[in-house]
Amino acid sequence: MTRLQERVAGSERAPVLDVVIPVYNEEVDLGVCVRRLHRYLHASFPYSVRITVADNASTDTTLQVARLLADELDGVHVVHLAAKGRGRALRAVWERSDAQVVAYMDVDLSTDLNALLPLVAPLITGHSDMAIGTRLSASSRVVRGAKREIISRCYNLLLRASLRARFSDAQCGFKAMRTEVARQLLPLVRDGEWFFDTELLVLAERAGLRIHEVPVDWIDDPDSRVDIVDTARKDLLGIGRLGRALATGALPLEELRRAVGREPLVPGVPLGMVGQLVRFAIVGALSTLAYLLLYVVLQSFTDEQVANFLALLITAVANTTANRAFTFGVRGPNRAVSHQLQGLVIFAVGLALTSGSLLALDHWAPDAPVHLELFVLVLANLLATILRFVGLRWVFRSRPRISRRLAGTALPPAGNEGVLP
Repeated sequence: MTRLQERVAGSERAPVLDVVIPVYNEEVDLGVCVRRLHRYLHASFPYSVRITVADNASTDTTLQVARLLADELDGVHVVHLAAKGRGRALRAVWERSDAQVVAYMDVDLSTDLNALLPLVAPLITGHSDMAIGTRLSASSRVVRGAKREIISRCYNLLLRASLRARFSDAQCGFKAMRTEVARQLLPLVRDGEWFFDTELLVLAERAGLRIHEVPVDWIDDPDSRVDIVDTARKDLLGIGRLGRALATGALPLEELRRAVGREPLVPGVPLGMVGQLVRFAIVGALSTLAYLLLYVVLQSFTDEQVANFLALLITAVANTTANRAFTFGVRGPNRAVSHQLQGLVIFAVGLALTSGSLLALDHWAPDAPVHLELFVLVLANLLATILRFVGLRWVFRSRPRISRRLAGTALPPAGNEGVLP
């Protein structure tokens, strides 16, 4: 065995938990962190644990320090990667781990270690599939600067608005997953750096996994070397890439849900009606503005009934497409044509309402000014919108699945030695 080879898993029985500490140039803090964690686990943790130090191509003596720790402490192992990236390190270790649950924490141990058992216990029992520490819960106790607090909250609000995320804290360096679930999700995660956490969480949510959140006590590391500007830029690019993949159906979420997800308690009943109403209202407001603008423009070229028909038809198609993906979470080409045809039936009802309102206005007030016409159309569109929501909710309702594939594959034995590329 050469010095470049590190033990990934020894000959001992597979542990229940594998805690990964990804590091890059942490020669000063690594020894203190690992010894403190090792003492805590051996004194207070009721399950067998492995500590895996994942060195991300460090250029200082971090790798040498890690090797000394592995020689000194039982249950401490080292993996060396030739490329940087926290996500890349986690993927490399998690995919090969033989533990029941895999987790990671930052080397600075900003999170109180007493949160570790509440984090992993629901995964060990099978109650949950993934667990995350959250610094944004009302019961969390956090010490960090105002700038980082604002950035963190804004980022998570952005995720809620753009990717419809429901988890509260994407970037807390304190997470765990059941290993069999990790093996299903990790091949779909493209990012190998800081966006890795967010991408993994969004995919887990879309796959129907149960995500357990643990409020944590957190003291921020004032010596953190994270480049906030560069990380923010990459996160925004990651949000755009992941959003496109979700919108176009490029990700096999249905297959993933059948493999590892949890089915709705009542098949055929859509979940999250309040969220659907909010998203539907956003789409509806934009559609109404587009409709009114199109009507005003088309009215100058053609009859008001024709203008109303064309404006409503164009916005109806766009509205159905937007609601299909954004409001009701239906992605991919499957049944897209059928959905549009059903949407056009609902459009016909809206057309009858708006056209009928124009006919009534023309009958009762033939000389009505344009602003009164617009007012009547807005009221008619409001009623049509309510009917449209009910109709689309039925069109895009969840359908019961006939069967469910068993999750997971056979657990591969961990290799004795090796350097991960």
